[in-house]
Amino acid sequence: MRLLAGLAGLMLLAACDPQVVADKAMRRTAETVVRPVLAQELPGNVAEAATQCVLDAAGTDEIRALARDVGVEAGTLTVQNIRNLATRPTAAACFARNGVPPLRG
Repeated sequence: MRLLAGLAGLMLLAACDPQVVADKAMRRTAETVVRPVLAQELPGNVAEAATQCVLDAAGTDEIRALARDVGVEAGTLTVQNIRNLATRPTAAACFARNGVPPLRG
C-alpha cells in the first residue's frame, strides 16, 4: 500500500513539472497564432485539426517562435514558417489521417 501511495505521489510531482507546464502554455499560445492563419483557407474543424498537425511537426524552438506573434496578426515570416511546417512529412501524414487537404500555394 505504501508503494502505491509513493508511486501516486511521484506521478503527481511529475504532473507539476514546471517545464511541462511551460511547454503546454507555449503550445496553447502558438495555437492562437497558427489557427487564424490556417482558418484563412480551411473551414473551422479542419483548421483546428491542421493546427494540431502543424504544432505536432514543430520543435520546441519553433513553437516558441510562433508564440511570439500572439496578440498581433501573423506576419509574412510567421505565415511562411507555418506553411513550411505544414509540408513536413509528419504534418502531411497527420493531415491525411484527419482529412485535411494540402494547403494551397
